[in-house]
Amino acid sequence: MQRLLVYQSMWAMERRRPDGAEWSLDEKLAMVHGAGFDGAGVRFTDPNFVRPITTRLRDWGLSWQAQCYPQTVDDLRPILANVATFGADHLNVQADVRPHTVAECVPLIDGWRAMARDAGVALHLETHRDRMTTDLFFMLRLLDRFPDLRLTGDLSHYVVGREFAWPISDENHRLMHRVIDHCWGFHGRVASREQIQVQLPMDGAFAHQQDWLDLFMGWWEAGFRSWRQRAPSDAVLTFLCELGPREYAMTGADGQELSDRWAESQWLMRLVRALWARLEAEDAAA
Repeated sequence: MQRLLVYQSMWAMERRRPDGAEWSLDEKLAMVHGAGFDGAGVRFTDPNFVRPITTRLRDWGLSWQAQCYPQTVDDLRPILANVATFGADHLNVQADVRPHTVAECVPLIDGWRAMARDAGVALHLETHRDRMTTDLFFMLRLLDRFPDLRLTGDLSHYVVGREFAWPISDENHRLMHRVIDHCWGFHGRVASREQIQVQLPMDGAFAHQQDWLDLFMGWWEAGFRSWRQRAPSDAVLTFLCELGPREYAMTGADGQELSDRWAESQWLMRLVRALWARLEAEDAAA
């Protein structure tokens, strides 16, 4: 039976308040567990950072995805060593390179995929600004070259990067759906054409952002439906709630965030789980 796991980003648990107040690691993990998340997204570059997080998550029966930012093929070796030691649902590669041509990407993608395949680790390439996948059109050329490429869809970056006009045109929807149909996981935040992360319209606040939330919920629904058709019957889809701290989060003149990002993350988790449950019910009734 296919399953959805909703994770919380550990990066998104950073507060970065003007007064410097931060939650401790124990507090962050207890909050993620207590809120009912299925696990976390964890930066896998430093084993000393990974060890206490994965130990606690494993004790609770939770799981995690491994985040990394390689610049060369060999940069993936220590990451895969960490995955071998600590485990991971999959490896999320945010390629920290900025090639001008697809040809420059080929040895990197081939190398990373071969290395992960030999290690028995599922690898997803994340769509992200200021990375190999920075631009939507360049990403589509990569898909032409690698039609079996598995992506982590952080769709917010292309809304901002291409500065989509509202309403989203049929052509832009078509281009985004090409990306969505290659997604094997999602990173969740809501963007507008000018902001990478807008406040979520919950509890009657920020109602002017509803159209953007509806847009992303529609894209995630399309992605879930597409994945359910492509993936094996026992596969697991991950959705990472990734509402980041400032400067992703907008702030007022006092430097404080304009909304409660932790509350929004939990609300987003519930929205996504409700969407998945609706799709399951539709399939059961069909």
